[in-house]
Amino acid sequence: MLVRNLRYACRSLLRSPAFTITVVLTLALGIGANSAVFSALNAILLRPLPLPDADRVVALGQMRGAIPLSNVAPVRLEDWNARNSTFQALTGYYNEDVSDTSGDLPEKIRQSNVAPRFVDVFGVAPVLGRGFTPAEHQPGATPAAMISERYWQRRFKGDPRVLGTTVQIGGRSLNVVGVLPATFTFPDRDVDVWVALIYLPYTQNRGSAWFRAFGRLKPGFSAEQAQADLEVVQARLAAEFPNDDDARLKLLPEVQPLKDTVVGGVGGSLWLLFASVSVLLLIACTNIASLLLARAARREEEVAIRFSLGASRAAVAAQVLAEAGVLAVTGAALGLLVAAGASAALRAFATGFPRIDELRVDAPLLLYTGASIVLVTLLCGIVPALRSASGGARGGRTQVSARHSLQWSFVGVQVALSVMLLCGAGLLLRSFQELGRVDPGFVPDNVLTFRVSGGYGDNTRNEMASEIERILDELRILPGVEAAATSSPVPGVLNDRSGFEFGAADYELADEADAGRRMHSEFRVVSSSYFPTMRIPLLSGEICKRPSTTDVSNVPRPETATADVVVNQSFVTHYLRERSPLGVQLMQGSAPQNGSLRIVGVVGDARDFGLDRAPTPTIYACYTAIAYPPLAILLRTHGDPMAVVGSVRQRLKEIAPQRSVYDARPLTERIGAEYAGERLRTALLVIFAGAALSLVCLGIYGTLSYIVSLRRREVGLRIALGAVSGAIVAQFVTQALRVVGVACAVGLVLSVAFGRALSDLLYGVSPFDPFTLAGVIVLVLGVAVLAAFLPSLRASRIDPMEALREE
Repeated sequence: MLVRNLRYACRSLLRSPAFTITVVLTLALGIGANSAVFSALNAILLRPLPLPDADRVVALGQMRGAIPLSNVAPVRLEDWNARNSTFQALTGYYNEDVSDTSGDLPEKIRQSNVAPRFVDVFGVAPVLGRGFTPAEHQPGATPAAMISERYWQRRFKGDPRVLGTTVQIGGRSLNVVGVLPATFTFPDRDVDVWVALIYLPYTQNRGSAWFRAFGRLKPGFSAEQAQADLEVVQARLAAEFPNDDDARLKLLPEVQPLKDTVVGGVGGSLWLLFASVSVLLLIACTNIASLLLARAARREEEVAIRFSLGASRAAVAAQVLAEAGVLAVTGAALGLLVAAGASAALRAFATGFPRIDELRVDAPLLLYTGASIVLVTLLCGIVPALRSASGGARGGRTQVSARHSLQWSFVGVQVALSVMLLCGAGLLLRSFQELGRVDPGFVPDNVLTFRVSGGYGDNTRNEMASEIERILDELRILPGVEAAATSSPVPGVLNDRSGFEFGAADYELADEADAGRRMHSEFRVVSSSYFPTMRIPLLSGEICKRPSTTDVSNVPRPETATADVVVNQSFVTHYLRERSPLGVQLMQGSAPQNGSLRIVGVVGDARDFGLDRAPTPTIYACYTAIAYPPLAILLRTHGDPMAVVGSVRQRLKEIAPQRSVYDARPLTERIGAEYAGERLRTALLVIFAGAALSLVCLGIYGTLSYIVSLRRREVGLRIALGAVSGAIVAQFVTQALRVVGVACAVGLVLSVAFGRALSDLLYGVSPFDPFTLAGVIVLVLGVAVLAAFLPSLRASRIDPMEALREE
């Protein structure tokens, strides 16, 4: 019977090609888009990380009170590792972009300097060779390195004799001891060389928080238990080292599952897109259910004959469900092609999303699509099947006036859901519009940003500072260059992937009268030429100058020397409104050995960490060498910034042949890329909302066309009795608008809830923005009028004699 029903369903659908093609393409769009977003959701959020027992790997950080400090001091990490009772092992790393001089020309590669136990924490086994031994982290050890499978193939052509060879990287000769598998993409998928960090005296400074730290939990322990354990350990360290781990500063460890840190903030966007595309699929199913219901009504004579021949209600319902199933399977098959294409497009355009390269058509996607087929079959077919099994609305065309509340109910559901999607898309578009009006506080146009390879161990701090200033002097005289400066990180970008952070800290006034007054501020390292280059106005005082001698220890920490600094207007407004800021001295914490910072100037506010982030109190220091090598070089040009890249590379090759220029991009492009994920999310939601509106238009048109076809005799009779065409058109359009108006009201209620869910994603726009909501309602009503007008106009032109002759 099942085979017989399926064969009959196929023959019946083939006899209605227009109907079948419309339904199949609608389902292909709905199921395909839904499956593509689910595939991304599964790859990024649901699937475990590609590590052994990945749920036991956690990321560690420090917190000063409620202020997160993502990095950890190496010596503190070793203390945590030695004293905890919940971890198998702890490790850490920091990255730097260095030059590989093993070949004929320098090549920029990313190097990760890792602490002991790195392989143990991540559970990765080298495909060739071994991991690092504890002895290779001790002073005097031969520098050892593991290389990526990618680098092994590119540089050594996959030669298994690579073990024991040396490579010249970052000014050092490294002994290759192992090759890591291609599947290992942590801590950074761009890393090609992992080097065993040798613990020298500078790593023993407890204030030097420059490690990204990770740990592997012991079986049976949770992240919460590990957090409590490390808090006890840190409390003991605070008693032992009061100057750096002072308990009153509330320096606390922070433990998070690694997956949470890898995924970051994209989870909310993915769930939003999945909910939106699921609503789109629901609208598509409602639309198709309405079409199937109309189709079932037209086949009432056939159903009546089947009943008269002894068919049961279950058999009739099964036949309708079989047709819905055939449509769902066919639409899902095409939908898989849509999903595959959409997944490829996401991999190409959503490069900033974590784990996006793991997106693929796999078994979970096929299972999800199979479940979608069942769900779609039921959603589309259950109401028409029950209606047909009950005998339908007897009479068909012989009934002059029939109420079709069920069809209009389906239209109302589509309109309400589409209003919700359109309001969400409109709010996101308005948010981007407001973001485009933000004044960043600097001029990003005609600014080229790039980096120069180098390692922390290449030179002393004094040599680094001299080399940086020499590079800037040489670049300033290039044709087309107006000014040159350095910055860490890149202005206007929250995460520039430099791998180096100073972050925020608490400062106090050095004056004894104001001792204990906390001032929380960001800390940025720039060159003295940064402010005129970025056209940030100097409000008072003078720009800090690079010291003629850089009396800084080998620790990348500016607070260890007294220095002149510049603060922004927000710093003065928040903390120094009652006094002149010039000459004020600041200390980080209360430890006098940390030195002080003397304010010599005040500059205008700049949105250093993103256009959507309001300016916060910020201290700028001109210790350029401290942030070297991850700092960015900024060139203000007279024209197109990319036009000077060639001359920049040539000049750097002449004055610093061991350095390579990389990551050259205009600042406007870099700032724009910061919001690529938001643009993609908005674009997809707009596409989904547009598709939903198209389905609404199709639903109104189809429903009204069906009703007009059933009421031809009634309309013909009215025309024969003298009814004017305008009255007939107005009647049908009013009937449609009555339903659409009620649905719009329901849609606005749904939009309120949807707007609240979007509130964290909006900038400068209220979730209940009246202009957006009003615009959506006008758009939907306009589309409804257009969709209803055509069948209404066709009804007004019915030939009365022809209509009255129909049986």
